[in-house]
Order: sequence, then C-alpha cells, then structure tokens
Amino acid sequence: MKPIAVCATVLLSMLAQPAAWCAQLDVKAALLRVDASLAKEQGSLLALYADLHAHPELAFAETRTAALLAAQMRSAGFEVTQGVGGTGLVAVLRNGSGPLVMVRTELDGLPMQEQSDLPFASRTRTQYNGADTFTAHTCAHDMHMSIWVGTARAMLAQRSNWRGTLMFIAQPAEERVAGAKAMLADRLFERFGKPDYGFALHTMPGAYDEVLWRAGAMTSNGSALNVTFLGRGGHGSDPSTTIDPVMMASRFVVDLQSVVSREKDPAAFGVVSIGAIQGGSAGNIIPDQVALRGTVRSQSDAVHERLQQGVTRTAQAVAAMAGAPPPQVSFSVGTRSVMNDPQLTARTAALFNQAFGDKSVQLSSAWSAGEDYTEFQAAGVPSFFFGLGIYEPKRMAAARAGGEQVPANHSPQFIPVAEPTLRTGVRAMSLALLGVMGTAR
Repeated sequence: MKPIAVCATVLLSMLAQPAAWCAQLDVKAALLRVDASLAKEQGSLLALYADLHAHPELAFAETRTAALLAAQMRSAGFEVTQGVGGTGLVAVLRNGSGPLVMVRTELDGLPMQEQSDLPFASRTRTQYNGADTFTAHTCAHDMHMSIWVGTARAMLAQRSNWRGTLMFIAQPAEERVAGAKAMLADRLFERFGKPDYGFALHTMPGAYDEVLWRAGAMTSNGSALNVTFLGRGGHGSDPSTTIDPVMMASRFVVDLQSVVSREKDPAAFGVVSIGAIQGGSAGNIIPDQVALRGTVRSQSDAVHERLQQGVTRTAQAVAAMAGAPPPQVSFSVGTRSVMNDPQLTARTAALFNQAFGDKSVQLSSAWSAGEDYTEFQAAGVPSFFFGLGIYEPKRMAAARAGGEQVPANHSPQFIPVAEPTLRTGVRAMSLALLGVMGTAR
C-alpha cells in the first residue's frame, strides 16, 4: 500500500492554519503500529469496557467513571486535570512542536434498564427526577470511553511518529446536552489551549467493521419539547363535568404528526416525537392536567422553526377545541447540527478510504440524533465527527435488505459487539490523529 500524500489534499487549508504542516503518512505502517498496541492492550481495554458498562452514572454524577478514566490516563503518562465543568476531565500529552488536537469522549449513561444477557450487564440503580430508576449505557458511551483510552495508549506507543499536543477530554452530561457548555464555561480552552483540530466518534447502527462519515452536517438540530394541558378534574364516571386533559394529550400526540407530514418539504428531514406522558393518579379520576415531553429534530434551521410553530399551534388548537385554558408550551435550548470541517473531512476520509476500503462508508444523509459537540465547534474548533458500527456484518446486511431491524441508540438492546468494535474504533481514531500530527517516518 503506497503512502498517501496529505499535502496535496489540503494545501490551501494548511496555508490558512499555520498550526498544521505537510506530512506524508504511510497508512499501512501506521495501522501496523496501532495493531501492535492493540495486541498488548486488548485484554485490559475489554476489561475497562466491562467495568464501565456495569457501572453507568447519570449526567453530572459521573464521579466513579471520571476517576476511573483519570487513573487510566495518568498511568499512560498524560497530565490529568479533574473537575472541569463539573465531573469532566482533561488529559494532556505534549510531544514536541505541532498542532494541539482534541479528542472528545462522553461520560454519562441513561436512566433506563438495559435488556441484555451480558455477564457484566448493568444492575445499577439511582434516583432520577425523584424516582428510583435503573441506569444503563444504552448509547454506548462506555465503548466510546474505552476507544478513547485505547487511542491514547496507541498514540503513546508510537510517539516518535507524531508531533504536537494531544488534549483528550472526557465530557459530562452529553445526554442532557449540557456538558460541553459546562466545560467551556469552566474556561476549558483558556486553561488548556484552543485546539487546532477536534475529533469525536459515536456508535450507531452499522457493521462493526465500518466507519461512517459525511462532509457537512453529520448530526441534526434538536430541541426538547414540553407541553402541559390544563383541564378540570373530576370523577371518571361523570366526564361531562370535567375538561379532560388526558383526551387533549391523546389528540395532540396524533394530530401533531400532521405538522411533520403536511407542513414541511417532504424531502427535508424533520421529526417530532413524544416520549413521555405524565398525568393522573387513578383509573376513576380525570386529572386537572397532563404533561408531555418530546423532541423536535431537523437538519435545517428553517424546518426546525416551522416544526416548532406547528407544534405550538396544534397544542393551542387542541385546547381551544376542548374549551380548556391555553396550554403551556416550551422548547428548551437544544443542539445544532455537527458540521464536519471540509478540509479536515477530505483529509481524514482519504485515510479511512485507504485503510478500510469499502468499509469506509460515506453517509447520504445526516444522522437524526443530536450532539452537544457543536459547542466546541461554535467556539472555533475545526472538527471531524464520525460514526462507528457495532453489529455483526451479516445481521446488518440482513437489516439493510429489509429484514429484522437492529436496535438503535437508546434502545434497551443497543449493545455493541465489544470486539471488534473496540478495535475498529481505536484504529480509526488513531489514524485520524496521525493524519494531522504524523511525521514522515
């Protein structure tokens, strides 16, 4: 396999970014070095993954998780600072003059119970919104963290082949889209330097030997939706004396889908989903109010605004039709689309194509999920955010051919095949870093 000339692809961007310089990367040799590190570290990395999976923690409560990662990074030779933005941590490794490059992972799990037969399945319980609940890594942040540590070790093992400073950050509260802001508010870049480049990955439905990427928008805009219908409670046997908020909520859940199907361009991505309905205390009591929580997703600011307007108008119409007071409708600040830097995407995708062949998959559309990694981009960090498959290739091929669908992120069955997902992730992330930091050795 011939070395790939990075300079030719990104010469103009190099001139605009003095922190970077031209280099040639021998992809085959680089992967051999990464694989040598993985051969030594695989057992400990899989043990770390099992530990993290068994002990998930919720947003801004990731104390055990952060301490475990801090110990891992200190033992690898990184300078570690804990308590950044709450429970976040920053691990820095300096290796001569060159670019400052950030690698982000997330710390938090989800308030739900996994459904797996893994020997290290999570049985952890905690309090969430005043109720006792299970917690689980059903978005595979445990896999992200394990890849993060594995990449740090792989880069350390070949430090003679790259130059610059690595800044590995472990971010709290990604699921609440609050952790990136918290770290930036804690003067992340003022204290540790503003990165010349940033990288992050996220597991998603795909084969475990695939890396998935695209230029431009990689994720979607997202806002949390809260609606409370106000009624007049009473006895379930005499509904004519009430204004039933359960009926309003039920009608609203169905009617708002007409906003999606009739008020936006059918070719434009847009989703409104209701994930929680809370109201009532007994089967024979009509309550005074019912609260709903949901999400609005899009890949266009104009579509997002149109969806929010339609949701608000539909809620108001449902209440008016029932003769009820106006509902309470709010949209909390959400995420904007992660936008992959064009030059960095061209460079890294070329490396992925050479390393993984047809398993380097260019996505035709952005992922529907949202990500608060956008906060780092908004702060001025050119970035490349890519996806990583987690399922057996045959199972994924069958699903793509119209067979049984695989569980998606946040499903209780969203569990990676640990190996070789871990291996693919470390290889891809290490290669991405060497693409901007590697020397011609």
